[in-house]
Amino acid sequence: METFLLKALQLIMSLSILVLVHEFGHFIFARMFKVRVEKFYLFFDAWFALFRFKPKGSDTEYGIGWLPLGGYCKISGMIDESMDKEQMSQEPQPYEFRSKPAGQRLLIMVGGVLFNFILALFIYSMILFAWGDTYVPLKNMKHGMYYSETFHNIGFEDGDILLKADNEDLERLDESNIRKIMEADQVTVLRNGAAVNIAIPDDIMQRLLRDKKVFANQMRIPMVVKEVENENSPAAIAGLQPGDSIVSINDQLTVLYEDVQEMLAKNKDADITVGFYRNGALQSTVLHTDTAGRMGVYGVGSLAKLYGSVTNTYGFFASFPAGAKLGINTLKGYVNDMKYVFTKEGASSLGGFGAIGSLFPATWDWRSFWMTTAFLSIILAFMNILPIPALDGGHVMFLIYEVITRRKPSDKFLEYAQVAGMLLLFGLLIYANGNDLFRFFFK
Repeated sequence: METFLLKALQLIMSLSILVLVHEFGHFIFARMFKVRVEKFYLFFDAWFALFRFKPKGSDTEYGIGWLPLGGYCKISGMIDESMDKEQMSQEPQPYEFRSKPAGQRLLIMVGGVLFNFILALFIYSMILFAWGDTYVPLKNMKHGMYYSETFHNIGFEDGDILLKADNEDLERLDESNIRKIMEADQVTVLRNGAAVNIAIPDDIMQRLLRDKKVFANQMRIPMVVKEVENENSPAAIAGLQPGDSIVSINDQLTVLYEDVQEMLAKNKDADITVGFYRNGALQSTVLHTDTAGRMGVYGVGSLAKLYGSVTNTYGFFASFPAGAKLGINTLKGYVNDMKYVFTKEGASSLGGFGAIGSLFPATWDWRSFWMTTAFLSIILAFMNILPIPALDGGHVMFLIYEVITRRKPSDKFLEYAQVAGMLLLFGLLIYANGNDLFRFFFK
């Protein structure tokens, strides 16, 4: 329950920031062109609002609704989700949206998308400035990783070390390089000291979606002692120390953490011979495990500490081009992945608020929070510019039609389009969140 509440809090905080920035983009361009904004709300205020305030002499009412599904900026003389037909039936006023030139209306409509994209670039830049860019080079991970069943089926083996996607070196394991692997004709790995080429099928992404698998499950890490539990533990009595790398139990190789755990489970309340490296020298000791098969040590779980990491740091001004590059690459990757949504496997993997909430970590971490918020800002910008009525992109589509043909679609047509778009979006919302519920109860 605590994990659920923490993820829910992060989700609400993140979406609140994104919605406010998005609607402010519409607001600032509307006010720039002297268009009246009647309401500026975080969340929807159907029937009632949690808070509302209208400054003296202002035309705009500010508030917080009770339904946390987004927010809105009600602009005078515009057909939007409010469906204010009474206002639209009256003569156009100079301060209304419909009275302004098409170019100004276009800027008002793209304002939200533009601000969301700028926000993402800014967040990425500040993350690089504050934390830098730290990663563990793939070449350092000498034990490779555990691959999913889908990748086992095409020739990968646990322990393979990634080297190249086609002829391009794979330096790190991140979204960009995983995408290169998916799109490559072949991937080169290091296996038992030799380079091995593995052909990547064209439908690998569909297979992953169908199998509901990820690329790799986790890194394979050695059993290195981080600290001894206490001075009376079996490990302390036997003389094990922090930094010792355990490589065998009872003369059986236990290079990995999982190997050690498996051997200990077979030797509960028993004498075992532990082989380990200390300062490059192979040593051994005998200890007696407790009744649970424990020897009383904590292992080093950090990949950076085990394999060594690389950190690229950025000054304040240098962080902006680096952040812009990261944001643009993230957008390109997301747009490229959208093609899978229109497959059977992709449609079944769609998720709603539950899937979005799962992107946040189970423990509070500001870097992860801001990285996820920046990513969601990219998604919100892209999704809103799609040419679907009821989204900003739908309004932009009709405005571009008006500019090209010099004919404005009728208000009645725009009303029907708005209703159709809202029905489509509600349907997608129900379907995506229905997928979340199905996965929760039947996974």
